[in-house]
Amino acid sequence: MLTEATGQPLDRVDGRLKVMGGARYTAEWDLPGLAYGALATSAIARGKVRAIDVKAAQQAPGVLAVLTYLNAPRLQPMPDKVGGSLFRGEGGITETLQPLQDAAIAYAGQPLAVVVADTHEHARYAATLVRITYDEAKPELDRATASRQTLPEAFTGSKEEPLQVTVGDPKAALAAAPVKLERVYESAITHHNPIEQLATIARWEKRNGADYLTVYDTTRGVDTLQEVFAASLNLPKENVHIICPFIGGAFGSKGWLYAPALLTAMAARVVGRPVKIELRRQDMFSTAGQRGATRQTLSLGATRDGKLTALQHDTQAQSSMVSGYTEPCARVSRMMYAVPNLGFAHHLSHLNLPSPCPMRGPGETVGGWALECAIDELATELNLDPVELRLRNYADKNPETGKPFSSKHLRECYARGQELIGWKARNPKPRSMREGNSLIGYGMATTMYPAARREASARTTLFADGRALVQSATHELGNGAYTIFRQISADALALPVENVRFELGDSALPKAPTTGGSATTATIGPAATAACQEALSALKQIAIRDAKSPLFGATEDAIEARDGRLVRKANAAQGETYAAILQRAKLPSISAEGTAKPGDEREQFSFYSFGAVFAKVRVDEASGSVRVAQLCAVYDVGKLMNPQTAHSQFIGGMAMGLGAALMEATHYDARNGRAVVRNLADYHVPSMADTPDIIAEALNIPDPHISALGARGIGEIGCVGTPAAITNAVFHATGQRLRSLPLTPDKLLKALAS
Repeated sequence: MLTEATGQPLDRVDGRLKVMGGARYTAEWDLPGLAYGALATSAIARGKVRAIDVKAAQQAPGVLAVLTYLNAPRLQPMPDKVGGSLFRGEGGITETLQPLQDAAIAYAGQPLAVVVADTHEHARYAATLVRITYDEAKPELDRATASRQTLPEAFTGSKEEPLQVTVGDPKAALAAAPVKLERVYESAITHHNPIEQLATIARWEKRNGADYLTVYDTTRGVDTLQEVFAASLNLPKENVHIICPFIGGAFGSKGWLYAPALLTAMAARVVGRPVKIELRRQDMFSTAGQRGATRQTLSLGATRDGKLTALQHDTQAQSSMVSGYTEPCARVSRMMYAVPNLGFAHHLSHLNLPSPCPMRGPGETVGGWALECAIDELATELNLDPVELRLRNYADKNPETGKPFSSKHLRECYARGQELIGWKARNPKPRSMREGNSLIGYGMATTMYPAARREASARTTLFADGRALVQSATHELGNGAYTIFRQISADALALPVENVRFELGDSALPKAPTTGGSATTATIGPAATAACQEALSALKQIAIRDAKSPLFGATEDAIEARDGRLVRKANAAQGETYAAILQRAKLPSISAEGTAKPGDEREQFSFYSFGAVFAKVRVDEASGSVRVAQLCAVYDVGKLMNPQTAHSQFIGGMAMGLGAALMEATHYDARNGRAVVRNLADYHVPSMADTPDIIAEALNIPDPHISALGARGIGEIGCVGTPAAITNAVFHATGQRLRSLPLTPDKLLKALAS
């Protein structure tokens, strides 16, 4: 029998391609006759274009065209829903704005013109020659005073994720609680800054007299982008082809904002040749999405022995004037602890700032930070160990819905995490531990992430030489998707993993949802398995009908796949290889498609992953600097498909959580709404020197209900929980509570001086 491929720490199958330069990213495709586009963007945050002078740009060397709202092709509105989820509007995930359709300006950095030229340099230079005058209005930049404030009902219109909820009577329970705590926590605007910037190449052709569009794009949703292009450009969906075999990181970007991609297609149509637009790093701070700033109020009621009686979590989030995206901050509060009276509300302020969108752990990262800091504050108030308080409020079922969890082993995570960090050596008294000139602190937090699963399809082709190809229109974000789906497919086909290839990133492949929400493994894995089973079923039928086969006349149920062979279950000696079956039938290959989707289990159970994060910090009183000496985490995420790629995801997420805790913030000029942080010199992310020793472990206990694979997603849970663990450790070190992210030295020095 073959060794099971899933669960093995196999090297990434695309690793060598990437380090040797063989992996082709979007901006690296070279099409014949390729032209280049560059954006001219708004210098103001609110108002209208009074006049736009493009004469100098048109006369610049190599310029082929300049598009503005005055001459750009007309676009249709984007669909309101995609895949059953709300796409535009309050609680929706993308902008209502279609680019270059009118003179209105909603935020600084909004594209107002596209210059197309024969070289990238000519296009960039000519874009600087576009002269724009404005009718400027005073921008709205303050959440508290925004004239347009709304209460979105649900995140992406999902009945499973309402944004305004009350369970029991939290107001009365808070009033009656022997111990009450109310705190306000604020988080800054932060940006996804993947190594690969957004890029698009668009090419138009005529096929049988019809327009046909091919797009290479840095998208995490080829099928979703296909729908957006088809609707916006008034094309049949089958006349749009999206290609994206590799993505150089995303962290939530590259999936929800479509202006640069649409502008590329518009420009290519105007000039009649392929066009590429690759955003500058500065553009990534205006047109590629962000995590919006939040102001969260946590109110807790408890008994004196630490049992929570009420929890109210209210969020004031921000969006743009052309988006209804809401940071769903109560995702953790709604399900983490056994609270009989629970309430949460989300208030949305629309501002003249760039549109937000999901960013790694959307809602959970900053919402979980606020909740876990408030729980830590309650532990201090009650003089309880922070882990003990959490154990006293351990939830065996979802407090909002009453459903049992599909699988939960959080207690084991707490116990192992305490062991890894050396929690017993912690003096519980704040500001009581020192090493040399540094104050030492230990902190911890519970972490979680929803264990989503969606519908997807895949195709499996078995070849007469014993190889197999499995395909689905999903994505490789750098997370190891090529590798784990090859492993899953190899097991489903009972083939050696080196005999199986997996293809993705193409809208011509079987349909798959946008890659996000840590749902890809749980979604595509079962689809690949289903396609493999369908292919084997078709192969069985060939053998059963072939009088020369040792399987002739058998039933499908009496045959199983073993080591690249079909054999009789009752007698494994009676069988033959897949290759022999196909070769005798004179078939070069056989293909089949399979579809998998969640079933009734979603109505019966509550699906989440869990974990516990522990941090040790060193704080310099003189400078206010915080150094994280150690991060430890233990996760309950179901069965690991590949421990090596999983470990990479865990520690990468934890490093990103460290950045959110200590350094990441985007600042805008309070007078004009223009970004004053627009590059990686000013926007700080953790370097190797900032990143401590990180220990990440997983319990590796299969979830029996999510799918036959028992696997849940892991891409985001590492980020969630880490900021709170660090924040709580800083309090333990200094005795000072900081309730504003990031925890920069100026804030700490001010607190220490008070």
